[in-house]
Formats: sequence, structure tokens, C-alpha cells
Amino acid sequence: MNIKIGFIQELPGKSLEENLEIGKKACREAKEKGADVALFPEMWSDGYYLPQDEKELSKLAVAKDSDFVKEFRLLAAELQMAIGITLLEFSEEKPLNSVIFFDRQGNEILHYSKVHTCAFDDEKVLSEGKDFYVADLDFGRGTVKFGSMICFDREFPESARILMLKGAELILAPNACPMEINRLSALRTRAYENMVAVATCNYPEGQPDCNGRSTLFDGVPWLRGTGSRDMCVFEAERKPGVYVAELDLDMLRAHRSGDIMGDKYRHPEKYAILSDVNVKDVIGGEFVHW
Repeated sequence: MNIKIGFIQELPGKSLEENLEIGKKACREAKEKGADVALFPEMWSDGYYLPQDEKELSKLAVAKDSDFVKEFRLLAAELQMAIGITLLEFSEEKPLNSVIFFDRQGNEILHYSKVHTCAFDDEKVLSEGKDFYVADLDFGRGTVKFGSMICFDREFPESARILMLKGAELILAPNACPMEINRLSALRTRAYENMVAVATCNYPEGQPDCNGRSTLFDGVPWLRGTGSRDMCVFEAERKPGVYVAELDLDMLRAHRSGDIMGDKYRHPEKYAILSDVNVKDVIGGEFVHW
């Protein structure tokens, strides 16, 4: 059993209205190409534009119950295709970097806000998400348990690890940055160590600081009898487009049931330092407590 993932690797427009129309057209194309779920790059509602002025930022923030979000909910039901729409989400405090997934009936099944915001850069004007979530995605021919992480979340092994521990088989990851060997290697590692598939949708070349190369790592590093294999089963070109890739769920599940990674041989009782909020950094081999 396979699930087909659509990557909306498109250039955004200059307004919310433009991004709505570009996004809807791209989703229709994804459906025509056989996608079961369409995934947008990070913060599609404004093309990952983050003004540092509070008033300007507030004007760009989109409410969860806005017409923009509702249009994608209705489109998911119309196309009978799940959609993961990304947005600069309005919040009473500071806005959030969010993704909302609708299933093929138009029901909201997952709402995630980026936990590891790039607070060292433009995202310092955002609030952080609170947790990682998983949900069941019914794509007609079957169901897959999935979760989401967004861009910089990738650099923290805990993100994918928590999703795996909560049962995720597939991670759908919106993105907005240059996908080069080290970031791609991080995605590969998250897939390998957790026995999960990781699908990442990036903006194409032409969007500042982005270069396309959306990817699907299928989480299966080797097969019995044939040895190791490349887990990268799809990598998009750099140019704009709607791309569709297939994930072999049967192969992934067979690997998860018989291999040693993931949760099989963990020793959580020895990892207390990971939850010690007082440990901030390691300098010269010594722990620094702030």
C-alpha cells in the first residue's frame, strides 16, 4: 500500500489573496497528479515574510477561523485530498508559525505550531508552539499515523523522537531555507534513527534564501537480502512546481516491525539530563547551569 504525497514547491504571491489562489490552483494540480495529501512550504499565507514591526506583523497574521483557512478546508473536501496549509497564525500574544491539516472530508485532524522557532533571527517576533502531535490520516486506501515538524525543528532530534514515540509513521515537514547537504543529512538521520518517513516541502529558487529540493526519505535504510539502500526516494528540482512522490507504507511497516531502531533498545531511565531545564550549554566539557 502506497500513499502519494504532493509537494507544493511554488513561489508565493504578494498578498494573502494571491497566495490563496496560487495555493488552490496548486492543490488541484496535485490532485490531478494523484496526490493523497498536499503539503505547503513554511508560512505560505505570507510567503514567509516576517516584518519586525509589531503592527505590520499583526496585520499579516491570519486567524485559524479565517476565510483563507476555510477555503483550504472546503477544497480538501471538494478534491477528496488531505491538505496541510501553512500560515502566520494570529495569537493573542505573538503570532505563531503554524500548519493545519484537513483530511479528505475537510475535517481538521492536526494543528501544529513550530516549537523550535529561529529566535536568533527574524522569528524572534513569534511565539513558540507548545507540543508535538500525531493524528490518523485516512487517505481512502488505508490510514497512516503522521505528525509534523517545521524547518528548524529538524535540527533537534527530540522533535522527530517525540513524534515517533507517539506513534508517527510519517512526518510532514513544511520548510523555508536552503536545503544543502547538512540539512538534508539531518532529515535522513531523523528518518533512519526513528524508522519514520520524512517528507519536506521547501520553497523553490526565486524565493529568498530557498532552493527547492523538497524531499521524501522513506525511513527504510536496508532490506533483507539486498543490503543497504538510499532512503531518499524523491528529491525535487530547484525550480517551482507541484511534485508528487510515493511512499511504500507496506515496506516501511515491515522494516519497523523487524528492525532495531526507533524505540526498540532505548534506555530512557538514563536520559534524565535531557529533561533538565537548568542545563543550557556545554563549554569546554563542563555543563553550565544558568
